[in-house]
Amino acid sequence: VNILKTEHLICVISFITDKPQAVLSVSPQWLNPGDSVTLSCGVKELSTGWRFFWYRTVPYTAGFLSLSDWSYSVEPLSGSGTSEDSYTLIPAGPSHTGGYVCRAGRGDPVYDTLYSEPQFFWSGDAQPSVSLKIRPHRTQHFTSKSLSLSCEEKRNSTGWRLKRYREKAVESECGSNWGSIAGSTCTIRSIRKKGSGVYWCESGSGEYSNAVNITVDGMSVVQHSLTFFYIIMYVNDV
Repeated sequence: VNILKTEHLICVISFITDKPQAVLSVSPQWLNPGDSVTLSCGVKELSTGWRFFWYRTVPYTAGFLSLSDWSYSVEPLSGSGTSEDSYTLIPAGPSHTGGYVCRAGRGDPVYDTLYSEPQFFWSGDAQPSVSLKIRPHRTQHFTSKSLSLSCEEKRNSTGWRLKRYREKAVESECGSNWGSIAGSTCTIRSIRKKGSGVYWCESGSGEYSNAVNITVDGMSVVQHSLTFFYIIMYVNDV
């Protein structure tokens, strides 16, 4: 009896996870002011008759659909879905900056695909009133090192927040679960690889600074130098 129950359970799990995967692409990913952006959704299973559903990722909120593996919720962009496999935001303003996912469904009752991996796009202000400054001044950093990010105002603005968007996660604010904030400066005292992502400043009134894509490398400068040294030695020996 236990064996039959186990086989039945395996069969059910296989049925649940055997759904086709939706794949989302965004073009362009980095927008100039006034540009439009197109979200394109495809299904790995080559077939027809799909309707496509579009969502924006948001911090986890009770009452919204939560994708627990990635710890975020999603808000629908279109309630009933679209027969077209693309969705265009015209134009995409700063408030559209963030992560998006899609899925597809067909039939009655509806058979849904898995949600796509989240994709991020950036849309900034034409003349931002604040500038994001990084110290040390570079976009590639090494683990366990300190990183300082400041929102430097160009004109009178208040309430600036330093925000980050990481791969497979929704945006979050400095001081929520990463970094320490003092005035308009956020300090990450020992950055980790998961600190890689897009950083920007955002005001309470919806103004955005420039965005910076920061990459965190697990190897130190010394380790990189040793690796390069060993490669040179190996090539010379050969």
